[in-house]
Amino acid sequence: MERSRPLARRPLLALLTATALAVPGMTALSSAARAADADLVRNGGFESGLDGWTCTAGTTVTSPVRSGTAALKATPAGADNARCAQTVTVRPDSQYTLSGHVRGTYVYLGASGTGTTDVSTWAQSAPDWQQLTTTFRTGPNTTKVTVYTHGWYGTGAYHADDISLTGPGGETGQPPAAPEGLRTGTVTSSSVALSWSPVPGATGYAVYRDGTRIRTVTGTSTTVTGLTPSTAYAFQVTAVNDAGESARSATVTATTAEGPGGDPGLPAHALVGYLHASFANGSGYTRMADVPDSWDVIDLAFGEPTSVTSGDIRFERCPVSECPNVESDAEFKAAIKAKQAAGKKVLISIGGQNGQVQLTTAAARDTFVSSVSKIIDEYGLDGLDIDFEGHSLSLNADDTDFKNPKTPVIVNLISALKTLKAKYGDDFVLTMAPETFFVQLGYQYYGTGKWGGQDPRAGAYLPVIHALRDDLTLLHVQDYNSGPIMGLDNQYHSMGGADFHIAMTDMLLTGFPVAGDANNVFPPLRPDQVAIGMPASTNAGNGHVSPAEVTKTLNCLTKKTDCGSYATHGTWPALRGLMTWSINWDRYGGWEFQRNFDAYFG
Repeated sequence: MERSRPLARRPLLALLTATALAVPGMTALSSAARAADADLVRNGGFESGLDGWTCTAGTTVTSPVRSGTAALKATPAGADNARCAQTVTVRPDSQYTLSGHVRGTYVYLGASGTGTTDVSTWAQSAPDWQQLTTTFRTGPNTTKVTVYTHGWYGTGAYHADDISLTGPGGETGQPPAAPEGLRTGTVTSSSVALSWSPVPGATGYAVYRDGTRIRTVTGTSTTVTGLTPSTAYAFQVTAVNDAGESARSATVTATTAEGPGGDPGLPAHALVGYLHASFANGSGYTRMADVPDSWDVIDLAFGEPTSVTSGDIRFERCPVSECPNVESDAEFKAAIKAKQAAGKKVLISIGGQNGQVQLTTAAARDTFVSSVSKIIDEYGLDGLDIDFEGHSLSLNADDTDFKNPKTPVIVNLISALKTLKAKYGDDFVLTMAPETFFVQLGYQYYGTGKWGGQDPRAGAYLPVIHALRDDLTLLHVQDYNSGPIMGLDNQYHSMGGADFHIAMTDMLLTGFPVAGDANNVFPPLRPDQVAIGMPASTNAGNGHVSPAEVTKTLNCLTKKTDCGSYATHGTWPALRGLMTWSINWDRYGGWEFQRNFDAYFG
């Protein structure tokens, strides 16, 4: 839903403000007061990145800038107006002038928490740098004010630079003492719980992992997530207040546990492919025994429901009329056992383009569990791949928190998968192959949105992935058949080159605020849980890239070389590998995808 733009009443307001300031006694501070004035904004020119600022969708750029070498660029998206804010310490009952330079359409500059009348000013259209200025007086008990800038919904990126708040500085006191008593709590394969003693005068705490500041919290405990199994980490904390940051605490170390479910039995770098087991299409039928040894995980495509809401999944092998060279059931099962004996994993993939699955009721959930179990048992499979597409997953209008889903199709799917995992135990392999629309699009949009009107499927896989992250063996998002998706650099990325795969994978390994909400962050997955989904050939799907672009993608993510214009937020040599649609199409294309994988990972 498009929000109405602000009413054009600002010129009148500006006139009234100017008139008021012309009244004797209100024109300016005394010369003595002026001598005590200072610029209270920290890093107002953004020369130190976003240090001091809290932004929902901002970054710094080197062009255009108004002065110095950097400026803020922020892009409104969905329900997020790309607000950047900073809280400063002020004196009660004092006069302040807020100023800044902006570029863009409908760009705001304002102050809240003044204790009197909160103020803002805006530029309707500023193709070049335009100065915005407003004034306010603090209330008799006001010691903190938040200054901010933001854009307007759907109007594109804006820039800001040289933001200042001029007036008497508040009493900031001294930085707090370093925290004591830092200790670890529960340690899992991907998380470490930390706690420490409170520090008098602290308003918050900064948490450091291996020397790098990773988050700030207001309480005296936190759980650090997104860690790699069987890995040692060092942690420290500092205390902060308006006067600054304390020295770091003593260091505590913790080693994460072995990965969930133990060793999944996969090589350090795995090649995953879908085998057309129930149909042939233009690529032809490939017998299980003819799949080369390079393929570490073989997904049988597809198990499909008897109806959209039944939950009753059936796996029908390709008929002889469509696949003349199809093997017998006995040969098929024997070939599966041979693959498993060679260390390969064979899974049943549920869904696909034509297999819409909606577990709307508890009865459908239970039928899903029993029918999938029957397939796994009949063919002696290692696990399950969830490839729900189309309208299988969507979010109800009141379902806004991915950590606590309410929608029946989401809740029932999570329950069904946990039941299957519990039934088959630690060796059960669970993978997922969502489309970008259901995962990375969640950075901008989640469900119908705060004001409604959005596609309810946006980001709908996020609660499923999050609830099962400790049971999930692999997530291989389909980086194909996708529209442009915004990355963590707040730029749109399109299929066709390494840039798209790098940006999409960086989001999974870094984590991201859902729908731009900095207080609602989807945590990163472990690199060993992530494979990159690509089409094997131009025939297999939109978004095919050459072997050279695949190599650039892997170089950037695992070695931080060949990254091009996109700056990743880390380096992940433990990235699990690649997934492709499909083994059949790769065979049709002369095994190009497989050969490139083998050449890269040896």
